[in-house]
Amino acid sequence: MRGSERACPPGGGRSRFIADLHIHSRHSRATSKEMTLENLAYWARLKGIRVMGTGDFTHPGWFEELREKLEPTPEGLYSLRTMDLREVPPSCMTDVYFIPTAEISCIYSKGGRLRKVHLIVIMPGLEDAALLNSRLSRTGNLTADGRPILGLDAKGLLRITLEVSEEALLIPAHAWTPHFSVFGASSGFDSLEECFEDLTPHVYAIETGLSSDPPMNWRLSALDGIRLISNSDAHSPAKIGREANIFETDLSYRGIAEAIKTGRGLAGTIEFFPEEGKYHFDGHRPCNVCMSPDETEKHDYRCPVCGRPVTVGVMHRVARLADRDGDFRPPQARPFRSMVPLQEIISEALKAGVGTKKVQQLYLKAVRDLGPEFTVLMDAPLDEIERSAGEVVAEGVRRIREGRVSIRPGFDGEYGKISIFGSVERAEIKGQATLF
Repeated sequence: MRGSERACPPGGGRSRFIADLHIHSRHSRATSKEMTLENLAYWARLKGIRVMGTGDFTHPGWFEELREKLEPTPEGLYSLRTMDLREVPPSCMTDVYFIPTAEISCIYSKGGRLRKVHLIVIMPGLEDAALLNSRLSRTGNLTADGRPILGLDAKGLLRITLEVSEEALLIPAHAWTPHFSVFGASSGFDSLEECFEDLTPHVYAIETGLSSDPPMNWRLSALDGIRLISNSDAHSPAKIGREANIFETDLSYRGIAEAIKTGRGLAGTIEFFPEEGKYHFDGHRPCNVCMSPDETEKHDYRCPVCGRPVTVGVMHRVARLADRDGDFRPPQARPFRSMVPLQEIISEALKAGVGTKKVQQLYLKAVRDLGPEFTVLMDAPLDEIERSAGEVVAEGVRRIREGRVSIRPGFDGEYGKISIFGSVERAEIKGQATLF
């Protein structure tokens, strides 16, 4: 779908659209004050996202804002009561819808170990979200953080959620992150069954997180019946969509929920290069030590500089639980695209910071000329990108599409460093374009 086309409205039958179901509001810690519904809708249009999770519906202040500013559609989604059309290029104009979502941190003891598991809850409506908030407020303080910390068993949260609404979904968030996930090396479990026990059949999907991608998860036969979804977990508006889901189904709550439950209508995902995620490799950030799994085992899981235990990363943890080789692809596997945000491509092309004026201006020019960001990254002809944003940006997009990038892996909370081309290559590309 090119950016100048309007996607089917809710109720208009099956359509192809992008959804980002896990983000945070400004009420969460370390989150931008710019995380408002208006800004989320604005950036969703620029990027080509049709459906956004609200994030943080458990927070009383944010929940009241959701009630005040959102109105329901007949299809079970929500839209802004007052449409904010500021500075949105015509090429990016489309309707943006919201679904009530929240991330909850469950910290509890089980099996003789302290467990820390983050879970995404998706509710079919704000009324159901209000009922869940009422139940959870008896367990812990919902006002302290947009992502509340509850001394509640993950299985117990799933039970309460289903008691409120059988249509609700609970999805393990960033399932492999070392410290706060269902499979995390530091505080997680070795299987979904160990965590959720008899309620495991009600867990239909996991979120792969920034540090893993579908092929890494395909190595576990235990996940063959589990849908793999991807979301941004964004803490600022410009970061939404850095990972996302592609649906081909009814633009409705039921359509999205059924796609997650059954896989029918889940057309694929948009992914980070997992090496760029901040927990891909093992390491010890205070000593700036980054290690592969083999190196970690060689050093007996200790930092070679200070001798303290290293943080075991996602790649290592996946390998430990895997029962397949890395090149295995299940027959039911869905396609995925590994992407780098357009602003980061422009930033490297111009050798300027992402937040600089010239990067922002060229980004807006590209989406104004070509359509939303995902159209530029995945579909726009390279010659059109070159005419709009220059030969170096066009070559950067080409290399991203082909997976031709160099990445220094992330570790122990430090994002990986991605390079599309070196300074010499950049000059050569410009020189060749001038010559021709």
